[in-house]
Amino acid sequence: MSEPAPLLPPPAERLTVWDRLRDRLLLDPDWSRVVRWLAPLVVTAIAAVLRLANLAHPHTLAFDETYYVKDAWSLWLLGYEGTWGDGANEAFLTGDTSSLSETGSFVVHPPLGKWIIALGMAAFGAGNSAAWRLMVALVGTATVLLVYLVAKQLTRSIVAATVAGILLAIDGLSIVMSRIGLLDGILTFFILLGFLFVLLDRRRTIPLIEAAGAGLWGRVVWRRPWVLAAGVALGGAAAVKWSGLYALAGFGIYLVVTDALARRRAGVAYWPMDAAARQGVVSFLLLVPAAALTYVVSWTGWLVTAGGYDRQSDANPLVALWNYHEAIYAFHVGLSSGHPYASPAWQWPLLLRPTAVWTGDDQTCGTDHCISVISTVPNPLIWYAGVAAALYLLYRFVRGLVERRPMPWTYGLPLVGLAVTYVPWLLYPERTIFQFYTVVMVPFLVLSLTLALRDIGGRREDPLYRRQAGERTAVVFLIVVVLVSAFFYPVWTGMNVPYDFWLIHNWMPTWI
Repeated sequence: MSEPAPLLPPPAERLTVWDRLRDRLLLDPDWSRVVRWLAPLVVTAIAAVLRLANLAHPHTLAFDETYYVKDAWSLWLLGYEGTWGDGANEAFLTGDTSSLSETGSFVVHPPLGKWIIALGMAAFGAGNSAAWRLMVALVGTATVLLVYLVAKQLTRSIVAATVAGILLAIDGLSIVMSRIGLLDGILTFFILLGFLFVLLDRRRTIPLIEAAGAGLWGRVVWRRPWVLAAGVALGGAAAVKWSGLYALAGFGIYLVVTDALARRRAGVAYWPMDAAARQGVVSFLLLVPAAALTYVVSWTGWLVTAGGYDRQSDANPLVALWNYHEAIYAFHVGLSSGHPYASPAWQWPLLLRPTAVWTGDDQTCGTDHCISVISTVPNPLIWYAGVAAALYLLYRFVRGLVERRPMPWTYGLPLVGLAVTYVPWLLYPERTIFQFYTVVMVPFLVLSLTLALRDIGGRREDPLYRRQAGERTAVVFLIVVVLVSAFFYPVWTGMNVPYDFWLIHNWMPTWI
């Protein structure tokens, strides 16, 4: 009698084409070593090319570059932001900075981002438009590498990390904010760096807490170098823009909550009080003083000189700095002046009003009327799919809590990043804010989208037809995303294009 047929086909017959390719590249030791080094290098190289190519265009102070670039040069020369005279913008383009005076100017953002911008001009000159954008472009490129590293930590997958990195590398909002001398791309880098450090701390500390076992009180962990590093990074974020404080507070709360849940899993009787009153105090002492010190150090130029705005308001420089901050706070609270490109935070998920940061003079190219525009519209597919993916992760997370069943802990982490970068802006509906502020959200939308695509692709234990359909769907989606980025690249970089070609990029009337 013949042997009965096996219930399952041989393992090789249950592998998709992608499974076989992945196994060939990642399970073979020689290939695996090459891929582990090559993947982040290729992703970073793509990001660098898209951000550095023709960086000097346009040779003009675009949008708020009129503030940040000139203030950066003033910081380099004086140590603080001085006052510029009439005609400073036109003269600056030729490298003439003689209209800068030593009278302190009232500025409303901390200095760290402008110090970073100043490094490029210090190396290549104030009149070089590529120089005043160089450091922003390099920081934007590094942010793509950070997304790769964060996704690798979240998923333990080179493939998922590569997808996340490429999605950010080719996204329009990230590209534009890396090619213009504004602060938001630098802010994004520091917040994402802090997020990576918090994630590394979770990897290290949670097992220590759980291994301590049950009892009335759990183990208090003092040796947490990644929390110190997160404090420095998030203090750097606040030293670029005050909105970095939201990330500091949000990630601090996340540390306490996850410490509490780890104690609960370990069987600690008083796990809420233990996490808040014991470990929470330690976490605060590791995180907040490091952030505060980083923030104050960023003001060194203002503190050690005498000409900065409000510098002479008190003999004690720290008291004078406090006085200055009171004036800055009053400005931010009362900021409600109208602007044609203003977009309240409730509009952001709908992508109703991107910002045109630069529009060139009307030109002709051949027989056509042409236009040059730099718009902060992201890749629409990445944006809307990222928002949908975040809602999907939220659904999975809430459903898991309600049904008390295990779920991937990674689902909650991009939501934490989105919460600290988006929700606080909803509290200021009257304030003048812009859609391009969402560049800080884009890495977390990309991470959400990557996790959703991973679920679409399926798991190895899923039926073969299910995984084949899922993988094809994910691949087709990614191909279309790349094509859409290629289509929008001219309006992200200010290329001179026919007017009708520009019009078909405005998918909503409010994008014009």
